[in-house]
Amino acid sequence: MGSGAHGSAAAMDPLPQYAPPDPAADIFAAADPSQQASWRAFAAGLAAQGQGKLSELQPHIDHHVEDLGLAFRLTGDEHERAWPLNPMPIFIGATEWAGIEAGLVQRANLLEAVLADIYGPQQLVADGHLPAAVVSGSGGFARRMVGMRPPGGHFLHIYAVDLARGPAGEWRVLADRAQLTIGLGFALENRLAMTRATGGLLASIGTRRLTPFFDALRQGLAADCERAEPRIGILTPGRFNQSYPEQAHLARHLGFSLVEGRDLTVNDGRLYVRTIAGLKRIDALWRWIKTRDSDPLNFDARSQIGVPGLIDAAAHGLVLANWPGAGVIESRAMPAFLPRLSRILFNEPLRLPNAATWWCGGESERAQVLARLDELVISSAFRLPVAGLPDGHTRVGRLLSSAEREQIVAGMALRPMDYTAQEIVSLSTTPIVSGDRFEPRGFTLRAFLARNGEGQWVALPGGFARVSEHGDLRTSLMGLGDISTDVCILDPSPIAPGIAAGPANQAPRRDLGLLPSQAADNLYWLGRYGERAHQIVRIVRTLIEQVGAANERDEAFSTVQRLADLLRGLGAVPPVSTSWQPSRIAAAALSDSKREGSVRGLAASGRQIALLLRDRLTRDSWRAIHRPLPAKLPEDFERIAVLCDDLVERFAAIARLTADGMSRGAAWHFLDMGLCIERASIVLQAVRPLTGGTASSDDLAALLDLVDAQTLYRSRYLASPTLAPVIDLVMLDPAHPRCFAYQVVQIEQHLASLPDRRDDGMLEQPLRLARQLIARIEAVDADGVNEAFVAGLQAALAQLSNAIASRYFLHAEPPSTRETASFLG
Repeated sequence: MGSGAHGSAAAMDPLPQYAPPDPAADIFAAADPSQQASWRAFAAGLAAQGQGKLSELQPHIDHHVEDLGLAFRLTGDEHERAWPLNPMPIFIGATEWAGIEAGLVQRANLLEAVLADIYGPQQLVADGHLPAAVVSGSGGFARRMVGMRPPGGHFLHIYAVDLARGPAGEWRVLADRAQLTIGLGFALENRLAMTRATGGLLASIGTRRLTPFFDALRQGLAADCERAEPRIGILTPGRFNQSYPEQAHLARHLGFSLVEGRDLTVNDGRLYVRTIAGLKRIDALWRWIKTRDSDPLNFDARSQIGVPGLIDAAAHGLVLANWPGAGVIESRAMPAFLPRLSRILFNEPLRLPNAATWWCGGESERAQVLARLDELVISSAFRLPVAGLPDGHTRVGRLLSSAEREQIVAGMALRPMDYTAQEIVSLSTTPIVSGDRFEPRGFTLRAFLARNGEGQWVALPGGFARVSEHGDLRTSLMGLGDISTDVCILDPSPIAPGIAAGPANQAPRRDLGLLPSQAADNLYWLGRYGERAHQIVRIVRTLIEQVGAANERDEAFSTVQRLADLLRGLGAVPPVSTSWQPSRIAAAALSDSKREGSVRGLAASGRQIALLLRDRLTRDSWRAIHRPLPAKLPEDFERIAVLCDDLVERFAAIARLTADGMSRGAAWHFLDMGLCIERASIVLQAVRPLTGGTASSDDLAALLDLVDAQTLYRSRYLASPTLAPVIDLVMLDPAHPRCFAYQVVQIEQHLASLPDRRDDGMLEQPLRLARQLIARIEAVDADGVNEAFVAGLQAALAQLSNAIASRYFLHAEPPSTRETASFLG
């Protein structure tokens, strides 16, 4: 934005009307004039975008949030919620940020030293500087890890810390996050959404870019690995986890493999991922599951999401970020000792002080807490249920009832080490967009650090801010009613473009075929669900056209009946629909939300599969897959036909966008193979009833419509459709892309391109079955295609589909929601 733009924007500046209750405690109002100018320039730019109406901004940014697939879950949610992002960022000047960054780095180094001692010589405990109860009482302490040193010597690779800005502008630490650094992906996503929604506004005021931080994170993990070109994965609990969307976005952005515990196995002390090419070694794993769930052999045997033997692999050189047991420093009691430990270990005070904390395990500290109970926040030291705090959470002392107060006092008398207290931190406010004006809201900032390739800490320039009018901002992520906003660091002068990071001698590489078996499974079924929905729309459209033709030729009703039977066989409508009118059959096939086989049901299944492929889908394909179907179906045939035309185009576009976003490697092979299997199956189901010698010309014309071959047929035959030519075109012509033979040839080519795990020179079963299927087709002419022949092809296709699942996927049989039998007739 040039000076002229700044001048015109200033005329629309809405911030002069912003009136925080305490200007000294507001991060904008207390900023120096040069920084305020940046705030005002951005606010004016927002106002200009909304043509003077700030209320126009939120729907605009919500649209970009939806397009990017940004979402989260609250605990207990069945479905994801749209990510709540406010259009107004928080801006921090470069000088102020430098002080914060120095304090963060000092704190990260202190925590690293504390962890090294806890899991090493334990001298701090032996010398009385750190009570043993604070260590052993923490749920994050992993006794199994005592005496184990991480590869590269780093217990922490990624670190997050919650910060609060006080009324006088001072920053204080609220909590350390070392076990799960939740929010880093959301910080990245906030910036992506803001950049897309506001164009060049952020760049025009000198906002620092985030890319160098993520380059450093990638290089820091790689530097501790044994191999020069390591393979790095992100271990996720799965798509029902609260922060799964951000894990998928991070995997895609960093180029890491997103894997679940069942994708991984440990052999001979090495960690491997199950891929379509067999087991491939993983060198580093960024854990997004807690230590106790990470390895059922070494920790909790009930864990269903961990990797048996993971700790054994760590002992043999697997890099784990962060090291199991790092969560011990998240104890609410630990901050009470960090100021003293900083002086003991580093001979310097903390640059970023904690909110003042008292651990009640000490007699004098407990006496202070009881004397000042109304002035403090009372917590369970180890986040476990205790007397007066049955949920293990935090309570403000002055808000305790008499009964709760008595319970806490009695609990402290019995087990004082279970309680901590912390000063109540008054939060600074920040302006956020609320309706057509800016309003002040309290906020906390989650900042992030990562090690670079030299093992040094690098801070993300900014972070993830939570803003709330009511409620506790000390929880791990988002609560109901909370909103997020971007945090931007302002540089006083323009920033030179960065130089591409990475080794100078990095050799080019192409698709290595590292496709986890579970991802192959999901891609295969994404192709199948999309193609089935597409084909059912085509069948409905043809049925509608045949109903229109029946006004002139009543014999067309037999074709309508065949098409209705085909919809029943595909599960798009229930079997009891034999007496339904065609209009009801068409409506149910398209929109019955209770049937998995309807277009609406199949689209929903496709979206569920897409949730598992967030790290592999482009934004365009993601947006297309998640675009909702019309909520209400038209009532008349003519409008339903128009809707069918739109849906045919939509599903064709989804298939093309998804395929075009992939290199022609293993992922694309499975996506397209699923499409081909499904298309071939539906062709067989449509052809089989016509092979008994009773097919009418309307039946044959409808079949040609289903495979979009009317024009091609007319160009070949100057006559009405007859059985043999139609069967030849629909079943046996390998050049027509909707013909059965074409699908089988494509499947064979896909299978031939996939890695072969046999070392005896023999064909693997799926490829052998595909070539046998081709041989059967090539050995017959149109007159030989009878009902028995088609039935044999259906059985062979089902056998091929099962062989693909058995060879390439994690399970021998597809899940119940993806039964081969139900899809292949």
